[in-house]
Amino acid sequence: MSSSEQSTQAPISGALIRYRVLAYVVGVGLLALVAAMIVKYAGDNDTPMSYIGPGHGFLYVLYLIFAVDLGIKARWSIKATILVLLAGMVPFVSFIAERKVTRKVAAGIPL
Repeated sequence: MSSSEQSTQAPISGALIRYRVLAYVVGVGLLALVAAMIVKYAGDNDTPMSYIGPGHGFLYVLYLIFAVDLGIKARWSIKATILVLLAGMVPFVSFIAERKVTRKVAAGIPL
């Protein structure tokens, strides 16, 4: 691998790691948010939602930033970037999207 290939791989590698971590954290946080919503509406208890809701919102914003950063560095299309951003909004989909993104970015295949 030439030095120019190494210099372009390093930013993508770091961006991919940041994206992967946040994809898992947001995925777990979204599942916790769904559980908190069930407790709120079925159990009439607002307490879990008052902690998990803002935490998940903050982490989702970080997920958006890191996904866009990776999308720019990996030269994704606008459509692919938007689909990855939306994946963080649906329970379990962020896990599926993370696997697909990781495989394609690691292989150098456009998303």
